Order: sequence, then C-alpha cells, then structure tokens
Amino acid sequence: MKAFNYEKSNKMNFQTEIQELQERVIGKEGLRKKILQKGNSWKTPFHGDEIQVHYRVKLQDGEFFDSSYDRGKPFTFNLGQGEVIKGWDEGIATMKKSERAIFTIPPNLAYGEIGSPPLIPPNSTLIFEIELVSWNSIRDISGDGGILKKIIKEGEGWATPRDVDEVLVKYVASSADGKILSRSDDGVEFSLLEGYLYPAMKKSIKTMRKGEIVELTVKPAYYFGNSSFDGDGIGILQSNSNLIIYLELISWKSVVDVIGDNKVLKKLIKAGEGYDHPNEGSRAKVVYIGKLQDGTIFERKGSDEEPFEYVCLEGQLNESLDRAVMTMKKGEEAIVTISLDSVLYEIKLVDFNKVKPFWKMDTKEKLEACEKIKSEGNELFKDGKFQYASRKYEKASKFIQFNHSFNNDDKCRANTLRLSCYLNNAACKLKMGEHQEASKLCSKVIDYDPCNVKALFRRAQAYLRINELEKAEIDIKKALEVDPNNRDVKMMYKELKNKQKQYAQHEVEIFSTMLSRLA
Repeated sequence: MKAFNYEKSNKMNFQTEIQELQERVIGKEGLRKKILQKGNSWKTPFHGDEIQVHYRVKLQDGEFFDSSYDRGKPFTFNLGQGEVIKGWDEGIATMKKSERAIFTIPPNLAYGEIGSPPLIPPNSTLIFEIELVSWNSIRDISGDGGILKKIIKEGEGWATPRDVDEVLVKYVASSADGKILSRSDDGVEFSLLEGYLYPAMKKSIKTMRKGEIVELTVKPAYYFGNSSFDGDGIGILQSNSNLIIYLELISWKSVVDVIGDNKVLKKLIKAGEGYDHPNEGSRAKVVYIGKLQDGTIFERKGSDEEPFEYVCLEGQLNESLDRAVMTMKKGEEAIVTISLDSVLYEIKLVDFNKVKPFWKMDTKEKLEACEKIKSEGNELFKDGKFQYASRKYEKASKFIQFNHSFNNDDKCRANTLRLSCYLNNAACKLKMGEHQEASKLCSKVIDYDPCNVKALFRRAQAYLRINELEKAEIDIKKALEVDPNNRDVKMMYKELKNKQKQYAQHEVEIFSTMLSRLA
C-alpha cells in the first residue's frame, strides 16, 4: 500500500511539473505563459514591490529587437503601478525568483491599437522571454503612500516589536538628493511609546523583524517629528521633498503593559525559565530594589541567598509591582516602571509555588481551599485591608461555585461557606463605600435564606448609605421580626427614623420656599 502511494505521489508530482512547463493561460484576457526554467522559491512578488528582470522581446513572427541582456543590466520597475505594460504586471506577479518564462502578450495587454512605432506596429502580439532576477518587497506602511518601506535585508524569525517595547536601531536620514540630515552609526535606543525624531521610524519599526534593514521613502507629513530641524531640514520641508531613511532594527527589549494603561511597564532584562508564572495566592520569592527617578534607592528587599517571600495580591507588596511579578517566569529579571508613583523597581523572581487551580481539585480539596482562603480573608479584614480581603472572599467562593460532584453533606457545607463568603465580602464592600455591590451580595444570601438577620442588617446598611430609606425600613423590620432583641438592628432603626425625620423636614423647607416665591 505504501509503495503504491509513493508511486502515485511521484506520478502526480511529475504530472504537475509537466503541466507547469506547458503553456497555460493567465487571467481572462488572453495572456499565455510557458515556463522554461522553474524558480527556486515558493514566494511570488506583490504589487508595489521593486522588481529586477532580464528580458528579450520580439514580435510574434519576427526577431528579437530589444534585450536587457545586451545592456548587461537588469530592468527595474515597481509591480502593479502602471510603469510597464499590463501583460508584464499580470504575468510577472505569477513568477518565482530565478524563474524564466515565455509570455505571449496580446495587443490589449501590450500597446493596443496605437502600438509603439517604429518597432511595434498597431495591434501587435508580443513575445517576451523574462527572467525574474530578484525583487525588493515594498510596503505602504501608512496606507496612503506617505511611508513606503523597501526591504534591503530580510530579518530573522517572525516577531516584530510591540507598541511598548524598547528598540535599538541604526539609521541614516537624508534628503532625496543625498544630503545627510541625521544619522546614528553606533545605534540609538528608545521606547516606541515615545518615538524618536521621525514619526515614520516609529511606525515602520513595528513592522520590522530583528536584523531587518529597510529603505523608507517618507513624505513631509510623516517626517516632521518632535525634534527641531536645522536649516537644511527646514529647507527640505519648504521644498516638499521626500525624506530617505536607511533603517536597521538591531534588537529590542520586550516590554509588558502590565495593567493595560501604559502606567505599569515591565521591561525584560533576563528571560526566565519555562512558561509558567505566579497567580493570585502564589507564594513568591523575589529580590528587588526600588528607585526614584533620580536613582535614589528608597527600598530594598531580599537577596540571592535569602529572597523576600510573600503571597501574591495580599497587600504585602506595592500592588502594581505585585501584578508585574505575576507576569514573570522563574529566574526572570526585569525593570518595572510605575509612572503614577514616578518610581522603578529592579526585580528578580527567584522562585514561586503556584496555587493549584480549582478545576484540578477533588471535592475535599475544594472545600478545604475555600475554608483556608476565607480564613486568610478574615485576617486581612482584621488588619483593615478590605480590598484584599474582598478578593479573598471572591476567590474562596469560586472554589465551590460548581458543585455537581458534591454529595448532600458536601453541598450543605459548601452552601454554608458560600453564604459566609458573600456576607463577609458585603462587609468589605460597605467599608470601601461600594454600597450597591454590598446590597447585591446580601441579596444573594437572602434569596437562599430570607430570614438571615446578618444579610438583612447589612443590606439595610447599604440602603441607608444611598438613601433608599423605604427599602432599608423593610429589611430592618424583617430583621426585628426574626430577632426582636438584636441591639445592632435596633440602633440602625433609630438611625433610620432620624434620617426620615431629617428628610421630611427638608421637604417642608423646600415646600415653604416654593410658596414664598409664589406669594
């Protein structure tokens, strides 16, 4: 069977080669092509690319009357820009590097009814033998012809710099007549967030790969940057001439926008191991130095021998730095810049122990994890770290959110834990002034247990803070029905009555003011 498939495959390949070498029609206007020599690549040029070809041409029944071979220099043009006859634009777009082919080009794709006297009569069919020597890819970076990028040397790999990365480049910028305006032979490093000198450089670099060298042709609208030009530069602006930039992307440092607002940026200094990174609740070991913008050290934690150990997102570290650590791999070194605080941290993630995800846990592990994280939240609440405590309660409840595999006893225990997390989280939300969120959490408890006094009490608190007095009164009365001697509920009832009295008095004052104005 394998031998049959092998023979069949060879036969198909042979047939394909024969078909390629036979004359075939391209498009719907009569262009014909016959390959004399196959190319050495799978790539074909795109519209806009700068093409170098050798060619010979003759009339259908005549002798060759023009040849680039005789001149010893390939013919150069830009594909698809109307610089050559239509038959060339359509035919050469199908060729591969080093391919040689004969094209039979009918009059409608050549010089038509007029011809090109004296060599080409009207309505002539032309026979071209064309060799595609090479081409330079040209891309319209700006989409409007304002920045054209010609690749001189292909780069490595597939990655290109991102908006927040720091790049190292060499460049020479000159006027269209060759006068040099600016250059950096030793290389210049800058952040793509800020750009450097010419806007066209920033825009083009984001399309380049490591080691790529390009020639940029830049119109005035795209080369007037944030730097002041000298007299020569102003002269170019006045003459409305193009700017030519030879640009090499030497390398770049990956920068991560940690939060997504460009205010916390992590620049990679040394890559870490593997693919994993800490998550919320992970125990991480780090070494870091905190510096002000002028280089003054204001904080130093840990050493290689004895790293600083902490739990992620529990308030033991600057939260922005903490979140940056959660993007790092073991052994990674980075510089984290926090623009809001005007500080930076040089940090190394020595090691970490990642929390096991809930979907990998069995029932017992889920319940134990929920209780453990809830207890951690209680400790944070006692320390006044309400935001971190709230996150703990939210995380704890997720461990028991999906309980399809729980038995009846497990479900009962899970429900008790879940309601406790909701109530504790509501207390956090009240402390943080998030009264709507607090009322929603209490409502979840009341939906399950309508007589839960704690939930009624805390929801009433939330309603009082946002002046939903009628709703607060309903909850307070319900709580007193269940527990008439509850001191906290009674005190809140007094607070409610005082608010209602103040509100009624305020309404009387407004009504009196309206009457006096009418009089």
